[in-house]
Amino acid sequence: MLAAVAMFSLMDTAMKLLAAGLPAMQVAALRALTSLPLVCAWLLWRGGLRSVLRVRWPLHLLRAVIGIAMLALFAYGVRTLSLAEAYSIFFIGPILITAMSVFVLKERVDARRWIAIAVGMGGVLVILRPSGDGLFSLAGLAVLGSAVGYAVSAVSGRILARTDRSEHMVFWLMLMMSAGAGALAAPGWVALEARHVPLLALLAVSGFLAQLAITEAFNHGEASVVAPFEYTALAFGVAIDWLLWNTLPDRLTLLGAAIIVGSGLYLIRHEAVHIESEHP
Repeated sequence: MLAAVAMFSLMDTAMKLLAAGLPAMQVAALRALTSLPLVCAWLLWRGGLRSVLRVRWPLHLLRAVIGIAMLALFAYGVRTLSLAEAYSIFFIGPILITAMSVFVLKERVDARRWIAIAVGMGGVLVILRPSGDGLFSLAGLAVLGSAVGYAVSAVSGRILARTDRSEHMVFWLMLMMSAGAGALAAPGWVALEARHVPLLALLAVSGFLAQLAITEAFNHGEASVVAPFEYTALAFGVAIDWLLWNTLPDRLTLLGAAIIVGSGLYLIRHEAVHIESEHP
């Protein structure tokens, strides 16, 4: 999950730079299209071509529709928000995953983990300011919608992992998103230029590696345990904001980040102690 977050941060940077001059839906289409050749090569290498059609189609279609909306909304939001601001709002995603994992996946989440995650979300509120202006701006609402899509996609991916191979999940997600987002973006497609090539390459490689990593993370760990690692995205976002746009978070943002990181570390420690007590 840590590797996935790092790669997604690089991918989001490329999306933010592309979204400055391209429509949000086109950026979503490019995200899938650029990674598709790498995904196809990986599918062949894993020997998954023979059984590629033996999948649970309804859930794959659901994930594709959600994925298109999630990427387009995030690209729209991050056009005006900094990565740190966008990630702060996006941190609602792990909370939704935890709640859904209880009702959909029948996973057990004890009271102390709920409290720790609630404390982490309190840190997000500190970052957003009590007035909530950042959350309820149009860009903020777009990122919020993207976070909801992320949560539903993560939980549905966990269900799919019970029967479908991870390479099939990634392949069909990228293929369906390429077709769907490409068709939606076609009427307003903006011609690409030579300056876009490095960004497209970064988008392809980082997006491909991130998708593999996050699929494996949710395949091998409880969603309610894996999801809190998403909080590390804030550190990546702050670093990238400073390196590329020379912006740094203020004191309240740093305080909120400390609260989030603290709650995340507690969740990791609590889970490790819980596992050790079950398997002495």
